[in-house]
Amino acid sequence: MRYVDGYVLPVPRKNLQAYGRIARKAGKIWREHGAKVMKDPRLSGMDPKSMPFDCKRIVYGGFKILVDV
Repeated sequence: MRYVDGYVLPVPRKNLQAYGRIARKAGKIWREHGAKVMKDPRLSGMDPKSMPFDCKRIVYGGFKILVDV
């Protein structure tokens, strides 16, 4: 069975570059560690209050893949 996780983040235009940097860095680390990513020291300094988006407005969902084209 295959599974997909998805996120929707409202990012203000003025913060898109900063979000892009964080997303690329975190993406590399997630691929290395999977679910244990938060224990990685490269992410230890990331404070939710300093993120370029409102962490309280993140929408997350996980889905089984029904159709793979």
